[in-house]
Amino acid sequence: MFKRAHKGTFHKLSPKHLNRYVHEFAVRHNIRKMDTLRQMAFIASCMSGQSLPYEKLIADNGLDSFARS
Repeated sequence: MFKRAHKGTFHKLSPKHLNRYVHEFAVRHNIRKMDTLRQMAFIASCMSGQSLPYEKLIADNGLDSFARS
């Protein structure tokens, strides 16, 4: 599923954010047997109280993002 998403949705996976991609697809895999409404409710409940400020998203973590300057 992850390899298929790389070719279909995410054409370029940044090493800097690779753990985010992997976590997203692990959750998708783990909730695949739930119906759509339960999946949406589960994802919404996990997002409650979470935020990713832009400064944290672009912060240096020692890995190359391969972004163009």
